[in-house]
Formats: sequence, structure tokens, C-alpha cells
Amino acid sequence: MKNALKTILILCSLFITSISFAQNEMISLEKLINKTDPAWPIVKSWIDSAKNKIDVLPVDSAKADTALYESQLNTYSTLGSVIYNTGGILVDNGWIRILGSGSERLNRTVAEWNKDKTTKNFGDKPPYLLIADDAVGGFFAINLGGLGKDIKNVYYLEPNTLTWQPLGAGYGEFLLFCFDSDLSKFYKGLRWEKWDQFIANLDGNKVYTFRPYLWEPATNIDKCSRKLVPIEEMYKFNIEKSEELKNAAVIKKEEIKE
Repeated sequence: MKNALKTILILCSLFITSISFAQNEMISLEKLINKTDPAWPIVKSWIDSAKNKIDVLPVDSAKADTALYESQLNTYSTLGSVIYNTGGILVDNGWIRILGSGSERLNRTVAEWNKDKTTKNFGDKPPYLLIADDAVGGFFAINLGGLGKDIKNVYYLEPNTLTWQPLGAGYGEFLLFCFDSDLSKFYKGLRWEKWDQFIANLDGNKVYTFRPYLWEPATNIDKCSRKLVPIEEMYKFNIEKSEELKNAAVIKKEEIKE
């Protein structure tokens, strides 16, 4: 365990120093590929010893080259290594979808998914970087200044509150959380009875939406109706509703003061 924690700290340090979001000037693919000390062997060892069910989606080398270049991350970092060596990673039969370079079941790359959401052009520096999501419309992102002071830590946009919650972990620790933690505890109240029967063949570009909405008071997910919607639609709706709820809370707070 001590060795694993030491490895995480090293990788977090590497991630901070190696992540590069150049504006206007793109780093070449050749410079992004680290052939002497890539992070993938370490990530692969975590996957091989994972407690949860992990599916590494097949990688297409040409797509991986493009995805790595567009992300402007190098393979010395954990995130860069996942992009370059996987088409994505599915956790718990696809409950959590960790983005890579795209595959048939998870046809989104990190850079493509962030474009027009957190960035305008490839290579831009975003306020946060979307790196994973789940079957109930929760989104994971690396904070790059837009979510809090803890730069490089992962946040979770909770579908039951629509607020960004800090996980107190960098990307490497986030992977270990996905691979080894008791996800039933993390997702308490967000998994309905027999949820696993609906997830195994779920399209990675679809998520479940619920009525009543999960953020409404006293909502019981087992009593909600649900349907599948495109994840693009869900992200846009959740972000807009999150801002609406935040603004409403501010107004209410001001009214109480008066």
C-alpha cells in the first residue's frame, strides 16, 4: 500500500509538470510520446490488480495518435497514457466511463469531448477538463482553475445536487478510486434496484435521466421513471440547471439577509 501511495504521489507530480495546454502553438506528436519512461505500465498494473470489474476498450493506433496530439498531453502523464493506450476504460460494466482515444462503445476522446464545452480550439487552456462520466449523468473533471484553488484535483458534478464536489484526489488517485473503491458507497442513492441489468450493454454516449429529477427534494431513485438520452444533451442541461440553481440560492441568501 505504501508503495502504491508513493507511486501515486510521483505520478501526480509528473502530471502537474507534464500536462501542457498550449494556446496557438501545438506540441508535435513525437515530443508527446515518451518512449523511455511512460506512465502506462504503472496504470496497467493497477488495472491488472483492480478489485472492480474493469474493461479496457481496444485502441486504434491512428486514433490514439490524433487524440494524444489534440489533447496536448504526453505519455509521461497518467492521463496521456490512458489516452494513448486505450479506447477508454469502463468500470462496473460501464457504470463509469473513463475517456481515452475513442472506441466503438465509447466513441469520444478527451479533447473532442471538451471542445465547445470547456475549450474552443484544441490546445486551449480550459477552466476544467472533462475526463469521465457515469450512467446517471454525473461528470468527472480535472480542475484547472475554474472549480477551485486545488489545481489538478478531480471534481464530480453530482446529479443529485448539480454541484461540483472536490474528490481531494488527482487523476492517478481517481483511477485507483475507480479500480479499487467500494463504488456502492460512493453512489448510495444513485443506483436503483437491479441497475446492473441495464448497464452491461449501455452505449457510452447515452445516460439515464430521471423524473422526478434527482436533485428535487426527497427523490427516491427507485420510484423514478427513467429514460436514455444523449450524453451531450445531459451535460448541457446539467450545466445550465446547475447555474440556475446556484443563482437562485444566491438570491435567496440575499433575501434572507434583508
